[in-house]
Amino acid sequence: MSLYMTRFSYTPKAWEAFAKNPEDRSDVFRELVERLGGQLLSFYYCFGEYDGVVIFEAPDEATATATIITAITPGHLKATETTVLVSVEDTVEAMRKADPRRYRGPELWTTPS
Repeated sequence: MSLYMTRFSYTPKAWEAFAKNPEDRSDVFRELVERLGGQLLSFYYCFGEYDGVVIFEAPDEATATATIITAITPGHLKATETTVLVSVEDTVEAMRKADPRRYRGPELWTTPS
């Protein structure tokens, strides 16, 4: 399964609803992820540009996309940003496979010093 990290922000109306009726949204999101064949690994709230971050596994990109589409449908989220996470092992393997000699840069390109 692939790993995905989604950062999200709630709308002001959603925060108003949470202030009136506090709710653990990690349980709701976990149920969604599991129903679609994935697994929720982490759910955190944070300060900054986004209100929270989730890390979850999904069997494929279509399932990950369906998870986020389903999660945003109620309209309580104002923004999401999903990133595919790559393990250190897979990144090192990619580094070994990469061969800069096989890809020519633009004409007149000089390597920055």
